[in-house]
Amino acid sequence: MDQLTGRQRWTALVALALGGVAIGLTEFVAMGLLPDMARDMVPQAWARSQEDALAQTGWVITAYALGVVTGAPLIAALSARMPRKKLVLALLVLFTAGTVASALAPTFGLVLVARFVAALPHGAYFGAAGLLAATLMGPGNEARGFATVLGGLTLSNVAGVPLITLVGQSAGWRVAYLAIAGVFLLALFAVLATVPHIPMAAGASVRAELRALRRPQVWLIAVTAAIGFAGFFAVDSYIAPVTTEVTGLAAGVVPWALVAVGLGMTVGNALGGWFADRDLRRATIVSFGSVIVALVIFALIADTTIGLFVASFLVGATSLSLGPALQARLITLAPEAQLMGAAVNQSAMNVANSLGAALGGLVIARGYGYLAPAWTGVALAGVGLVLAATSFALDRRSSLAATSVAG
Repeated sequence: MDQLTGRQRWTALVALALGGVAIGLTEFVAMGLLPDMARDMVPQAWARSQEDALAQTGWVITAYALGVVTGAPLIAALSARMPRKKLVLALLVLFTAGTVASALAPTFGLVLVARFVAALPHGAYFGAAGLLAATLMGPGNEARGFATVLGGLTLSNVAGVPLITLVGQSAGWRVAYLAIAGVFLLALFAVLATVPHIPMAAGASVRAELRALRRPQVWLIAVTAAIGFAGFFAVDSYIAPVTTEVTGLAAGVVPWALVAVGLGMTVGNALGGWFADRDLRRATIVSFGSVIVALVIFALIADTTIGLFVASFLVGATSLSLGPALQARLITLAPEAQLMGAAVNQSAMNVANSLGAALGGLVIARGYGYLAPAWTGVALAGVGLVLAATSFALDRRSSLAATSVAG
């Protein structure tokens, strides 16, 4: 990478981040368009009960999350010896096809299938693109490399998701997904033109990638992410009805609430990458504690206009500060299987997506109100904090045991 100029390096990083922007759009735009999708796809349920219809349509979010969980480790294992640039390009092609299918599927059931298929390359993309970015940035920047690609996803929530939400509200949610497919195509051509070929790491193999799954600590961190991060999705999945039904604002304000979440995500991701490269343990523990505080604040003040925007920013910022830390933690635990580590993290994050959306929809459907998911999130983040602390405690115990044996 020494032969690259600074401009070439950052152009390549921007191209990889653009893929993250498109992924952010395809993953998060459903949150703002959920009422529109419910009215279109389950009109009879919408006529009977808007709450039930929204909870049912929330399976669109869950289907995407399940696709990530399925595709991430599978693709990571099968593509272990595939050059990272070629893998990224192939994944962008699959993203484009799946997103077009999501827009054109004629029934609710087929939309769920299309969302599942569109999600299959999600985890592998962040793994492969994150590894490319880390290589471009140089040794010691693993967390910031992944944060750069993840930064595309967070930036999409600042401008892209609100803009596509407005498009969907005015022209239809299907048009919104066709526009997202166009962004994937743009990312495909940008990566093709700017990202250099990077040789495979020595010893890369399917066996090495799968070996990481035999380590209990890898699974512990995966469970930590899956449970601890679910609180964010429990809140974010239903930000539209909170804005209109709880805070009493017009539907046109929903994109601006999403901007607040996106700004928080962008700030949190950047700070989280910087913090994790310096003190991984402290970054993880502090971030989990901050998430708990932010979710409590959301539950208490999101019924006012100012409270909604402030709390949405805080939930986004604290939650996304966890992303780089958890990713770096998995790479530390399985350094010879970095793609699988990245894929496992993305799978766990989308188990969190599925779990948060499902539990949020459950408490809403049971009549506890649209703010109830925030309290559910507090409990989930609390469990995540305990699991993270347990993981680091096991590290210390292993180190002490190894020192004792050596002595």
